[in-house]
Amino acid sequence: MGSSSLDTELAVLERDHLQLLLDILGKRGYRVVGPTVRDRAVVYDDLASVTDLPVGWTDEQDGGIYRLKRRNDGALFGYAVGPDSWKKFLHPPVVRLWRDKTGGNGFQLVEEDEGVPRFAFIGVRPCELHAIAIQDKVLLNGKYRDPSYEARRQGLFVLALNCGHAGGTCFCASMNTGPKATFGFDLALTEVLEADRHYFVVEIGTELGAEILREVPHKAASQAEKATAEGIVAKTAGQMGRRMYTTGIKDLLYRNYESPHWSDVAKLCLTCGNCTMVCPTCFCTTVEDVTDLAGEHAERWRKWDSCFTMDFSYIHGGSVRASPMARYRQWMTHKLATWIDQFGTSGCVGCGRCITWCPVAIDITEEVNAIRRSERGS
Repeated sequence: MGSSSLDTELAVLERDHLQLLLDILGKRGYRVVGPTVRDRAVVYDDLASVTDLPVGWTDEQDGGIYRLKRRNDGALFGYAVGPDSWKKFLHPPVVRLWRDKTGGNGFQLVEEDEGVPRFAFIGVRPCELHAIAIQDKVLLNGKYRDPSYEARRQGLFVLALNCGHAGGTCFCASMNTGPKATFGFDLALTEVLEADRHYFVVEIGTELGAEILREVPHKAASQAEKATAEGIVAKTAGQMGRRMYTTGIKDLLYRNYESPHWSDVAKLCLTCGNCTMVCPTCFCTTVEDVTDLAGEHAERWRKWDSCFTMDFSYIHGGSVRASPMARYRQWMTHKLATWIDQFGTSGCVGCGRCITWCPVAIDITEEVNAIRRSERGS
């Protein structure tokens, strides 16, 4: 069954034993969620079986383009990333903050009891591990902690997946966030498909991961199996669909805050906010208060918002960023520059979702290149 202690040795898990791993997590009380195919996309939802995974599916992605197509094998994780990110579970789109009702002594606050489940995330990509770490910095490690996020983040089990397929808009290699998982996981898998065999090379990241793995049949990885897994990741690193040159990027954007290129982008941008909705690190929200007609009940809800909406920057008298140019510039400079000053890291992990799901195919990597070219006068 393998080693009983946490070490650096890699293990091998046969494809047929992955279901047992999911079953063990379920029996331990985890809500098991992971990738599945729905509405012609790979999304994250509850998993009851390995058959719920995107078996034999891959994706084609480019600027403003996403489509699924069949692979010629039975890969379980042979795709890049879809429109969903794990933040929809950790930082949900809609959360009720509090509610109150009238009583004999005026309004009475009703405490919220979300009954938050313990999540087990299946198939978390390396770029997404970095995205979760970034949201940890924003929502947990600052002066003010988000209690809703904290409750969902506690007890999280992460089964990561080293990438064996790079999408057409991926650029994690440029951001040093992939395609290999280096932290933030309990177990990390590399999927290997051979002519007569389908298995996973497993790296143990925590004592909990080692404990879970001990309950599943596995063996120590051979040198050949280790080399195969390393080769898959190395090949993926060379298949990135995009590249971003990050050298001096913060100062580049600060120097070019008044660049005329922002107006060129604004001619295309629809300010729809798709990029912020699919981004795994964007965290902006708004607050809405609602009441009933009798005035006996009130609630406060927090909902995802976007810096692309007109009201997001509203201050008495009007919006600070009234034009599409100002709103796109705010998003991009925050993501790649001011985020570094605020949180000590870039807000971009190179997943490419903002490129794929932009309806007019605005490409953040090309926009950085365009700013560099405009500064050189070329």
